[in-house]
Amino acid sequence: MTTAHENAPAATVGNTGDGLREILRSGAVFILLAAMMIGFAIAQPAFINLNNLMSILQAVSVVAILGAGVTVTLAVGGFDLSIGAVAASSVMAASYFMIVWGFGAGATVVLVVFLGAGIGLLNALLIVRLKVPDLLATLAMMFLLTGLQLIPTAGRSISPGLILPDGATATGKYDPLFLAIGRSSVFGVVPLPVILMAIVAIALFVLTERTRIGRLLFATGGNELATRLAGGPTNRLKTLAYVISGTLASVGGIVVAARVGRGDVSSGGSLLMDAVAAALIGFAVLGLRRPNVFGTIVGAVFVGVLLNGLTMLNAPYYTQDFVKGAVLVGALALTYGVARGRS
Repeated sequence: MTTAHENAPAATVGNTGDGLREILRSGAVFILLAAMMIGFAIAQPAFINLNNLMSILQAVSVVAILGAGVTVTLAVGGFDLSIGAVAASSVMAASYFMIVWGFGAGATVVLVVFLGAGIGLLNALLIVRLKVPDLLATLAMMFLLTGLQLIPTAGRSISPGLILPDGATATGKYDPLFLAIGRSSVFGVVPLPVILMAIVAIALFVLTERTRIGRLLFATGGNELATRLAGGPTNRLKTLAYVISGTLASVGGIVVAARVGRGDVSSGGSLLMDAVAAALIGFAVLGLRRPNVFGTIVGAVFVGVLLNGLTMLNAPYYTQDFVKGAVLVGALALTYGVARGRS
C-alpha cells in the first residue's frame, strides 16, 4: 500500500519541475540575452564597450518605437501592416517640408506627427466604420503610401539641391535642430533617440498595463463582442489604437530622417518586418503570451544585440534575416511549446 509519506517526494519533484519550467518560460528571453552578451563579450571584448551598447540601443530605437505601435494594435485584436510605409512616408514628408518648402524643425515635426495620426485615423475609419478587415485595410494603405510618397519628387530621393519634376531646384536645407533629433546625445553618452524610445515605452506601458483604457484595449482584443455588451466603447478603443500606431510610426520616421539627413525612397524597407518581429518576440517575455510593450522593447533590444554581436564577429550580412527569423521561431516555439507542456 502506498502511503502519503511515499507520495510526498514525487509531489516535491513534480512541483520543482513545474517551477523550473515556469522560470524557463517566463525568463527564457532574458537568460538567452544574458548568455549572448557574455558570449559576445568574451569573443570580442569591444562588444561590452559603453559606446557600443549605446550604439545598439540607438540602432533599435526606431524599430522599438514602431513595434510599440504594432503592439497596441495587436492588443485590440488588429494588426497594422502600414506602419513601415507610414514611417517611410514620414521620412519623405519631413525632408520635403524642409528642402522644398523651407519649413523649420518645429513646423516640420508637428506636420509630420499630424500626418501619421491622420493616416492612423484613416486606417481606423476603414476598419471600424467600413468594416474592412484590418489586414486588408492596412495592406491597402501600405501600397497607397508606398506609391504616394514617390509622386512629389518623381521617384527621386530628397536632399539639398533636389531637382523637382518641373525642372526647378529646391533651395531649402535641413534645420540643424531637426538633425539634432537623430544625431545628438544627452551628456554626450545617451543618444536622443534612445531617450525618445524610453519615453514612448514608459508612456505606453502605463497606458496599457496600469489604466482602465489599457484593460479595455486588451478586453477588446480578447472578446470584442463581450466588451461591447459590457459597455466598453470598442470602436473608440480600436480608433485610438490605430491613431497611436500611426503617430508612433511618424515619430520613427522623424528619427530616421534626422539621423540620415536625407529623404531616401528606400528608407522604410525593413522597418515593418523588424517592428513585427520585435512585437512577436515580446509575446515570450515574462511568459505573458500576449502583446505587451515591455516585451516589445526587450524583443527589439534582443535582436539588436544579436545582430550587433554577429557583425562584430564578421558574420556575413546576408545571414541576418535568417538569424532574425530563427530567433522569432525559437521564441514563439518556446513560449507556446513549454506552455502547452505545462497545461
